[in-house]
Order: sequence, then C-alpha cells, then structure tokens
Amino acid sequence: MFTPRELALERGWPGRIDGDRVVQLAAQTLQAFFTGGGTAREHAEYPLEDVVLRPPVLHPPAVRDFMAFEQHVATARRQRGSDVPKEWYEIPVFYFSNPAAVYGPDEDVPYPEGTHELDYELECAAVIGADGAIGGFTVLNDWSARDLQRAEMRVGLGPAKGKDFATSIGPVLVTPDEFDGSSGAMIARVNGEERSRGELAEMHHRWDALVAQAARNTVLRPGDIIGSGTVGTGCILEHGDGRWLQRGDVVELEIEGIGVLRNAIA
Repeated sequence: MFTPRELALERGWPGRIDGDRVVQLAAQTLQAFFTGGGTAREHAEYPLEDVVLRPPVLHPPAVRDFMAFEQHVATARRQRGSDVPKEWYEIPVFYFSNPAAVYGPDEDVPYPEGTHELDYELECAAVIGADGAIGGFTVLNDWSARDLQRAEMRVGLGPAKGKDFATSIGPVLVTPDEFDGSSGAMIARVNGEERSRGELAEMHHRWDALVAQAARNTVLRPGDIIGSGTVGTGCILEHGDGRWLQRGDVVELEIEGIGVLRNAIA
C-alpha cells in the first residue's frame, strides 16, 4: 500500500513496485485485490521517491502471532527456570493480537503508558491472500511491554495489554514467486547498532503448519496476518541486558529478500 506524498491518503492504494516506480492497482485495499484473484488493472505510475509506503494491510481482519522458533522459546523459558513443554513440538501455538493497532514503515510508535521495559521482536509475517493461501510475506515487529506482559501471564491469560498497543508491518509485501519464506537473514538494529541476528530457515514449525493450524475449525480471510514468532536472539528479553527501548529510539528490523521496517519510538 502507498500514497503519493502530495495526497497523504490515510488508507492509500495497492501498488506494484517496479524498480524505482510504483504502479497503482485498481483495487480499494489489499484485501480486495486478493479477493479479486490477485490481479487488477494498472493505473497511474509514481516515482518511488514521491510516495509514502503504508502498512501492507492497514486494517487486517485478524492478527495471529505464533512461536515457531525453538531458540527463542527455549531462552525465554530458561529465564523463568523451565524447559520447553513437549506440547510446543506437537502443535504450533499462537495468540491473537490487536488489528486496530497496526503501524507501517517509518511511522512513529507511541511509547505505551505504564511500562518501563519496552521491547522489539524480530519476526516475519505471512499475509493471507486468495482461497486461504499465503499471498505474500513482510517484516513484523511484535512490540512488547515486558513488565505488563509478565504480570498478566502470571494470572494464566495473555499476553494482552503487554502486546496490543502496537504491531508494525512492512515495508512491502513480497509475493511467494519472489520470496517463499523459507530462508533469509534477519537483523535488528537500534539507533544503528546491531542488536539481533537470526535466520528464517531456523523455523521449527513451517508456514504450511502455521496456516493449517490458523485455519483449523475456522476460515482465514484475505488480509489476515500470520506471524512467525520471534527469531532466536530477536528481542531484548533474550539478551537479558536490560537495555530496554527508550523514547526517541529508532528500531530497524530487516529480513533479507523483503527489506527494512523502520519505526521510531514517539
């Protein structure tokens, strides 16, 4: 999704990036594009430098975020004095996040009230296209207020307020013919300093298993977001160094083959 800088449309238009230009597609939203079978007439062209990229899906019907990387799960559980439960290896598990709090590339993310332990989470996401299949992949930042999350999950529910203030996606959606989600270096930087590095190929539960689990006993709709969960080392919690995000920090998440998702903490 994009908007010409001079128009500054909140929703924007679906477009196809072709080199240094963006071609507008004749669809109201990405969901409508996929519902129409993934094809549309082409309209005006704009120089890429003259447009603003919006979230690939501005108002997703649902956001499901999984835990598909063993290293991340093992490290987080070890910090709590426990092992990875056997059930994690048997079924991919997810939680629902907030589709009303989606941010795009280069958007400021408000610092959430009530937390002192703001964290990024380096993830890949699949976006559902036509007929319940994956329509493309993007970068996802599952922002986390760790102190809020910790208190909630002691009760046995959640995460809720520790998560639902923001999810960032972008910068673009790459279709499976160009990027199949099987591999790619994953890097996180804060204020230009590399803080995390992982590999998408290390997913224990693969995309077909995540989609099948998400679709079980329900229907996936175009625009639904399926998160991979955090890659190993892909968050401050795993580092254990207490270097939580502060107001004014700029977080860049990069996946080889997709691009860089950049957000500043407002």
